[in-house]
Amino acid sequence: MFKKLLILAGVVGVAAVVARKIMASNDERALWHEATTAPDLR
Repeated sequence: MFKKLLILAGVVGVAAVVARKIMASNDERALWHEATTAPDLR
């Protein structure tokens, strides 16, 4: 029983790290897009 909980905690931990990296990558991509596109001066 304890072994299953430990494995489940490990899987959840890895999923959290992966989700955090994906969100950071998306945020960085959005910043680069904003910084490199021409301003809308209408």
